[in-house]
Amino acid sequence: MKVSVIVGTRPEAIKLAPVILGLRQDPRFECHVCATAQHRQMLDQVFEVFGIQPDADLNLMRPDQTLPELTCAAIGSVTKYLMAERPDLVLVQGDTTTVLAASLAAFYQNIPVGHVEAGLRTGNMQAPWPEEANRVLTSRLTSMHFVPTDGSRDNLLREGIAEDQIFLTGNTVIDALYQAVDQVRKNPPSVPGLDSGLMKNGVPLVLITGHRRENFGEKLESACLAIAELAVRFPEAQFVYPVHLNPRVRSTVWQTLVDASGRGLDNVHLIDPLSYLPFVALMERATVVMTDSGGIQEEAPALGKPVLVMRDCTERPEALAGGTVKLVGTDQAKIVAEVSQLLSNKSYYESMARVQTPYGDGRATERILESIVLRFGLNAMQLAAGTTEETVPLN
Repeated sequence: MKVSVIVGTRPEAIKLAPVILGLRQDPRFECHVCATAQHRQMLDQVFEVFGIQPDADLNLMRPDQTLPELTCAAIGSVTKYLMAERPDLVLVQGDTTTVLAASLAAFYQNIPVGHVEAGLRTGNMQAPWPEEANRVLTSRLTSMHFVPTDGSRDNLLREGIAEDQIFLTGNTVIDALYQAVDQVRKNPPSVPGLDSGLMKNGVPLVLITGHRRENFGEKLESACLAIAELAVRFPEAQFVYPVHLNPRVRSTVWQTLVDASGRGLDNVHLIDPLSYLPFVALMERATVVMTDSGGIQEEAPALGKPVLVMRDCTERPEALAGGTVKLVGTDQAKIVAEVSQLLSNKSYYESMARVQTPYGDGRATERILESIVLRFGLNAMQLAAGTTEETVPLN
């Protein structure tokens, strides 16, 4: 059975890597990987970690590219790819522009779409923007919805998605995380841009990521001002921020944390984005995580790390309910108050620092592959050979 996996960004690559490896190791499937390269450098880093070589590279990334320009380019390029390859199924993951464009291109070619990490919702089309719209629209184009949690399944059922199109699998991010943690513990990587002593000396370390479009400008500046205030208040703590490559993110972060003060704060470390294994190592080392990312809300709780989400709402409520994740938005005073509590109040810290894995057990890939074979109702080896007289369900 021929499956095309279409990948555009670093988070997609991380979460689809276990699926790609699973498909390529399973003789029932012929797996083709198409990279749109929506994020060029960060995508390549993940492929290298997992030893994945794309079969097609559309190389769509352009400087200062607008969302309409990227979307149009992706639909056209993916369409040409699909017309040449003619897969039996297209797999996409998450909520990026690549996901929406690839799903629409596959729909136009009458090729079924499988959506990994389906059913996440905030109920607010403006947050996260444009990701909430991307996933809502993708759901209308999808034939197989691989949902990570019961809550995600319920979201789709409320929207009228047929129950027999929904498959509860867990999230492949946990599959990837478990593989990465095993590698990191066996062979600890260095973290480029960071003194190796900070990974070992046990002082409090706050890991920060921030890149959401809806936070561009004043909101990101407010979060950075909170970091600066915390760095002065807790001089013994180290604040590590791998800064996203987007120029609008980098200009705000550097202007607020370096240029405005006339000097860099000694305990604030602005480094380039990290490849996957060094980032996992840094997440394991961290005392607290501050983020507006989606995937980190799933990964960090599995490592027992308190997570403060710099957004007003989240499509991942399960860790909120478990108490390991808290929404703080981008208000400077609220961020400072919450981080201060975690760094100075042991009982408060321990109330959040618990291992929680509401997003899966590391076997999501296995369930996805089984679901594909069952859904198509064919033995995939027979399908590849062109003999479809008899259907054999997967036991």
